[in-house]
Amino acid sequence: MDTSSELARFNMIQQQIRPWGVLDDRVLEVMGTVERERFVPDAYRSLAYADIEIPNGDGTFMLAPKVVGHLLQALSIQPGDRVLEIGTGSGYVAACLSRLGARVISLEIDPLRAAEADARLKALNFHSVEVREGDGLAGPVSGAPFDGIAVNGSLPTEDALPMLREQLTVGGRLFCILGRAPAMECVRITRVGRNDYRRESLFEVEVAPLRNAPEPAEFEF
Repeated sequence: MDTSSELARFNMIQQQIRPWGVLDDRVLEVMGTVERERFVPDAYRSLAYADIEIPNGDGTFMLAPKVVGHLLQALSIQPGDRVLEIGTGSGYVAACLSRLGARVISLEIDPLRAAEADARLKALNFHSVEVREGDGLAGPVSGAPFDGIAVNGSLPTEDALPMLREQLTVGGRLFCILGRAPAMECVRITRVGRNDYRRESLFEVEVAPLRNAPEPAEFEF
């Protein structure tokens, strides 16, 4: 048993995640047991539990632990929920969603990254995650509607929001990070009726953009 990793996870919970307002006991338990170091590139393994975004090695980043905690808390996952994840990355968020009881469809635009994450999740026995190669912002995803949608990267514009939220079940939740640095906000959008949505601003943060996310049109004089 790697007691140093256990201690690092405990400290992550107590010093980063709880103080930042993540108080859902199930989320804290999952993040205290999923071995984040197994999803981090070898060069950054010693920083697996640090309060930073960790480079995946392809220009993308793992979300900081406290942001992951808020993502999981905002989605309010219940056992059996169908969840769409956009931006698989290393597979860490998918693993946490799975451990909460979700059946996850995770889309990764990079073919090599998708294959690596799929192999890693299977090797670690996260069998309720289906990794697919594809662009989750290109259009509706086969398997909709979803009880939860997680976007693992910021969206500089809100162009994709209508397409994403229309894939929610009534009662379904979408977590995303909107805007451009330094003014970004994490939001939760809940579908409360067939054509009705509730939007909540959760906190401000600065996160790298999702690959292939729409960019604002250039202003022309």
